[in-house]
Amino acid sequence: MAVQARDIEIAGGAHVVKFYEHDAELVAAVGPYLAAAIHAHEVALVIATEPHRRAFESALEAHGVDVESAKASGRLVSLDAATTISEFYAAGKIDDDSFRGLIGGVLRAATAAGRPLRAFGEMVALLWDAGDVLAAIALEKLWHELGRELPFTLLCSYPTASVAATGHAQALAQVCHLHCSVLSPAAVHGTPSAATCAQTGTSAPFDADPDSPGRARRLVVDTLRRWDATNRLVDDVALLVSELATNAVRHADSSFSVTVRASGSTLRVAVHDGAALAGTPPEAWLIPQPLHGLSLVDALCTRWGVEDTRHGKLVWAELPYEGTVVPETRR
Repeated sequence: MAVQARDIEIAGGAHVVKFYEHDAELVAAVGPYLAAAIHAHEVALVIATEPHRRAFESALEAHGVDVESAKASGRLVSLDAATTISEFYAAGKIDDDSFRGLIGGVLRAATAAGRPLRAFGEMVALLWDAGDVLAAIALEKLWHELGRELPFTLLCSYPTASVAATGHAQALAQVCHLHCSVLSPAAVHGTPSAATCAQTGTSAPFDADPDSPGRARRLVVDTLRRWDATNRLVDDVALLVSELATNAVRHADSSFSVTVRASGSTLRVAVHDGAALAGTPPEAWLIPQPLHGLSLVDALCTRWGVEDTRHGKLVWAELPYEGTVVPETRR
């Protein structure tokens, strides 16, 4: 199945999943989500890795939140993901009762004063990255069941490269089925403008299905039209994504992810699949042969390249961006 990202606002009580390419995208999404909860006098619960918790706290401060005061008042509850997992997971098995007792207890304590709660968690992502995909799915189900008992909103996240790895298509389908919505990188808080969408970008994973390149193409076309891109650019990127996605499915026999992002006058398209370069140096890919699909990529782009990654390879391409004017991101 293809997972199509949509621009939505997270409603109260929702269980939503976000796939992201880079940590900066995650922080840019989760920061406003948590800040909105605290500013609305709700409770924000974070169960994340230490680097992410530090980054979220910096983002909260940038959004006008006094982090120490929020913690002291109980409006911000921050837990380490790995430590929390160790309380209910051992020897490759989740203890359901321990999870319900621990996490259910945290939720009940956080909302004891009657305040709504918004949670962010990445324990599922840690389990998936550790290779225990079944445990990650089991944990998603436990969160889902807990949501029927207690009122809270939950945002989960996974690195796109992890879920797009070869052999994970069925598990990915289960993950998406357990969530009410799948978010694009720009979609976590509110309905962003075309310029904001383009600057943040959109990303989605697809399985190794013959129909997936077509679905990926439609996702990109819809995205660029929302960004007011020119017809020529839309057509060029549609051809580009079709070629790269087809290569992933047909030649690499791999699931894949597609990311599109605009910055200034440049549009960057990237397709990540689970097939490693297998000893082929990246520079060898940069020599397009006549009648070869990469010659099309070379003709459409101002520049492109291929990179080794921990989960396979990434083929990226850049084109002149002719849509909504997007300023360069300043961090």
